[in-house]
This record gives sequence, structure tokens and C-alpha cells, in this order.
Amino acid sequence: MSDHRIQWFGDSALVLDCPPPASLACQKRIWALALAARRWDHVIDVVPGMNNLTLVFDPLRADPHALQAQLLAAWQAPTADTMTESRVIEIPVHYGGTAGPDLAEIADAKGMSADAFARRHAAGLYTVYFLGFQAGFSYLGGLDAALHTPRRAEPRMKVPAGSVAIGGEQTGIYPSESPGGWNLIGHSDVVLFDPTREPSSLMQPGDQIRFTLASVTA
Repeated sequence: MSDHRIQWFGDSALVLDCPPPASLACQKRIWALALAARRWDHVIDVVPGMNNLTLVFDPLRADPHALQAQLLAAWQAPTADTMTESRVIEIPVHYGGTAGPDLAEIADAKGMSADAFARRHAAGLYTVYFLGFQAGFSYLGGLDAALHTPRRAEPRMKVPAGSVAIGGEQTGIYPSESPGGWNLIGHSDVVLFDPTREPSSLMQPGDQIRFTLASVTA
């Protein structure tokens, strides 16, 4: 993880980038750095992403070059900071049929039945790498390589809230209706984002996710 770079993002932010592929070890290091950086002087916000971290600072008070050096030093010599203990969250899923209209097709392309594909997906233990795209959308690492599926050539204009999907090497759930190009394999009724809840997003970086089979329709 030494092949990293720090670049400017406007006049009030720094971005630390790590090379792909994404890994849990890299994400854990990013989470720990985010915890530490939130306590630094004149830092307004810290946003951990996939293989990257964005640090937003007050340009009128901070010394950006000193902050850049501090960020570099903290990355090269990680502190003992760790994430709070992760939770295991179970998400019941109705796989296939109208709940997952792409399941049968992508399962067939893998030489599997829809039932076998769904059970293999539900057998995994996934880790929330980061939140992005829309409020409460969690990018989950840990998808079985046998289930990796390219995104759809033509994105849908409307993906229902609660849709469980696969896009490339990752799986995730749409918290609200939106356009999307991931393959829809199921649906869950769990509320993933609620602005009246604290925190608003059910899933947080570092949480582990288990999908459970509520039903499977071929």
C-alpha cells in the first residue's frame, strides 16, 4: 500500500488515492485514518471512499501544505485508531421473479440455476466498504468471484427502492428509487435510509452484511 498519492481537490480539500484493486486491508487503514483526521485542527470533514480518502479543511485557517504532510505521515505510520466494533446486519431478500428480474439471465450465463445463484449470494458475508452514489447506498466487498457480473449495457431509468443488485465485483442495495445499471437479483423491504434516524443510514463502513433467503423464484 505504498503506491499511493495525495492530490489537491480545489483549494479546500486533499484526496489520498490508493491503487486498485480494492481490499479490506486497505479500507480498514482508510477508516482508521479517517478517525484520526477528524480530530485534526481546521478539518471540516473527512470522507472515506473506495481506495481513497477526501479531507476537507478550512482554507482560511489551515496551512494546506502542513496538512498534506500530516496526512502523508499518518498514512505511512498508521496509529492505533480503529473503527468501532462492526455489527452484523441481516437483510432478508426475495430473490428472482419480479423482485429480481435479472437473476435468471445472469445465473444461466454462469451455468447455474437461479436457486443456486441466489443461495451462493446469500452464503457470503459482506463488508460495507463505503457509502456513496445516493444517501444510504453501501458498496459491499466480499462478493464470490463466481458471481461477478458486468453492469448492464443499458441502465434502467427506474430501479425500485430495496433492489438487491450486482455490478461487476460488488453487490449492494438501492435505498431509494433511482436510475441504475446494476443487475437486479432480488428485493428487500428493509429501510436502508431514514433522515429521522440517527445515524440516517442503516449500514455504516465496517459493518458486515448477511443476506438471508426469504424466497427464491426461478
